[in-house]
Amino acid sequence: AANLGAILADHFARIHNIPAYITDPITVDNFPDIARISGVPGIVRKCRAHVLNIKAVAWAEASRVGKKLSEVNFVVAHMGGGISVAALAGGLIVDVNDGLLGMGPFSPERAGALPIGALVDLCYGGTYTRDEMIALLSNKSGLAGYLGETDLRKVEERIESGDAQAVLIYEAMCYQIAKEIGAAATALKGRIDGIILTGGMANSRRLTDILTDYVRFIAPVTLVPGEHEMKALAEGAIRALTGVETAKVYA
Repeated sequence: AANLGAILADHFARIHNIPAYITDPITVDNFPDIARISGVPGIVRKCRAHVLNIKAVAWAEASRVGKKLSEVNFVVAHMGGGISVAALAGGLIVDVNDGLLGMGPFSPERAGALPIGALVDLCYGGTYTRDEMIALLSNKSGLAGYLGETDLRKVEERIESGDAQAVLIYEAMCYQIAKEIGAAATALKGRIDGIILTGGMANSRRLTDILTDYVRFIAPVTLVPGEHEMKALAEGAIRALTGVETAKVYA
């Protein structure tokens, strides 16, 4: 959808003879070289995440505390069908897990980081094709794989009814998210002005309470539930038009 948006914006810009802007796409490239190294030559870590909402809530939180985004460091956890936990240094995403088919916590749909040996066995065991493996890891894992459910509210209903397996898997997901927040804090050398929990799952008081209990020793925790992407698109264009940010031209 993000890639299609650029094409549509260009189409309407040509019709109406006006500028078109794309702000904070899925893939940005602020990684320092050290963050690109994976451990296997030929495999490069990429900066791919829920950038639009991550940047939007970071801008808002910086404004709330009376600072420019360039003056603060945040860890932002965007939690939805996929989960991205980003380390922002002065507004730049200097590290983040790949929330689709990369590292990080499992999510309602996605597998997250896995033991490599077991993953290799699964790939070459003859049960799954390549496309089936991608579908399994990106759409049929996490809460969907363990509990057959991607709706966090329904999982919480099962917890309330005494479902012990739902409790275990839910708390394991929180545990993994908290560990990823800790890792992002380390990438910033502990120099953090705040931790922001956002995305659809941040509407859950149960989930945010568990996460806050894990990570509040690192930095103050702020909740910005939901996604604010339409507003973020407009605000990004306004920053370019008013000179707060300099628009870049991509050919």
